[in-house]
Amino acid sequence: MTISSLRCRSVNKFRLAESKKEAANQYYSQKQYKKALVGYNEVIALCPNVSRYYSNRAACYMMLGQYRDALADAKKCIELEPTFSKAYVRMIKCFLILGEILEAETILKKLQEFDPNNESISTEEKDITYVKKYLKDADVAYNVKDYRKVVYCMDRCCDISTSGTRFKLTKAECLALLGRYQEAQDIANDALHIDKQNAEALYIRGMCLYFQDDVDRAFTHFQQVLRLAPDHAKALEIYKRAKCLKKKKEEGNAAFKREQYKEAYNLYNEALTIDPHNIMTNAKLHFNKATAAAKLGKLTESVTECTEALKLNENYLKALLKRASIYMELEEFEEAVRDLEKACKIDKNTNRETKRLLGKAKLLLRKSKRKDYYKILGIDKNASTEDIKKAYRKRALDHHPDRHANASEGEKREQEKKFKEVGEAYGILSDPKKRSRYDRGHDLDDNEGGFQDIDPNAMFHFFCQDGGFQFQFHDGFPSNAFHFQFPG
Repeated sequence: MTISSLRCRSVNKFRLAESKKEAANQYYSQKQYKKALVGYNEVIALCPNVSRYYSNRAACYMMLGQYRDALADAKKCIELEPTFSKAYVRMIKCFLILGEILEAETILKKLQEFDPNNESISTEEKDITYVKKYLKDADVAYNVKDYRKVVYCMDRCCDISTSGTRFKLTKAECLALLGRYQEAQDIANDALHIDKQNAEALYIRGMCLYFQDDVDRAFTHFQQVLRLAPDHAKALEIYKRAKCLKKKKEEGNAAFKREQYKEAYNLYNEALTIDPHNIMTNAKLHFNKATAAAKLGKLTESVTECTEALKLNENYLKALLKRASIYMELEEFEEAVRDLEKACKIDKNTNRETKRLLGKAKLLLRKSKRKDYYKILGIDKNASTEDIKKAYRKRALDHHPDRHANASEGEKREQEKKFKEVGEAYGILSDPKKRSRYDRGHDLDDNEGGFQDIDPNAMFHFFCQDGGFQFQFHDGFPSNAFHFQFPG
């Protein structure tokens, strides 16, 4: 019987404790750890000064994932028996699992002092070295803002430190900086379930809220962090930055409401320099800047700012619709159609106005791809039938091939093309039904067009014989003898 055993009040009590320990060990070997824990608790209650009982319960706590309790038992074991090697090994493992690497190193050195040949030393050393390597890599990556690398390094650390809250929260912070807010919040929430006063987890939740433009709730979190940890530098810095950003944005909005668009534009521009990590707020600032630019008549710049907003938030419906409207003003109908179609996909409950704009943009796109017969004749869209006739007479004369008989081959082909187009334009616009369909944006098929298979010269002479005009050419140019005969 050991000295520790003799401290039990009676031999019978010790025998009972041993019996219960054997039963608990049986449960442990069957992986019934909760039942084993009940037994170890009873054993320690009977004999609270036997070191190996605490060692056994520490092992059981570890299997249940209760590493803090396991640490407490391992420490108690060492107090009772300072050279109990198993207790040291269990402490090292617990510290490693919890991510407390310096503490694990300290205990490992103590173990090496009195038990240098312990088989566990090399294994634990290897794990400590592994974690330290990735911690060092993570520090370097964080300093150069390579947050993806930090996430990778923290995952490697967690291969060993499976319950290392510090590593997980570092990963969460970098996920937030990468815009992966839900993942970051999930990690922070897990930490807060364990410890509601975890300042680092509250800071990360505040970051996520701030980066998602939920500023007021973010402020509440930052204030709570600073009450718990007044010297939390990151929380203090981001809190100040968030207040500055909110103030500048509100100043810009106030200037816009006063119709001081230039001032609003400049304030939004200043706000964009405050925090490049705040993607959601910056997307809104780019949109606001686009709106101010449009008010100032800077349409191309407005498109650019909408594009910047959409780079930060590809499903930003307001920016998409704004860009589409500016494209319409710039007569860039293909781009407008693209944006409006995407807007309809993003918003399944698309309002009627968006659908109406899409229909209008498609119509204008079709029109833009057709020949502009009004432009070919040099008339506006409200031209009368007589205006159309006069315009045809003039343009037909200007481009008639006979008039350009002495021109180069290239010039002849160009004038022939224009002469034909003038005939096409007249054929459509002089026919009320065809003109109406053309004005509504409907495509005219070959039969309706009616000019693809007709000799434009024949049409020209037909028009002339129909009382239009008569003229004579000499060497490719109208002679002094030609004269017009306009209908009465």
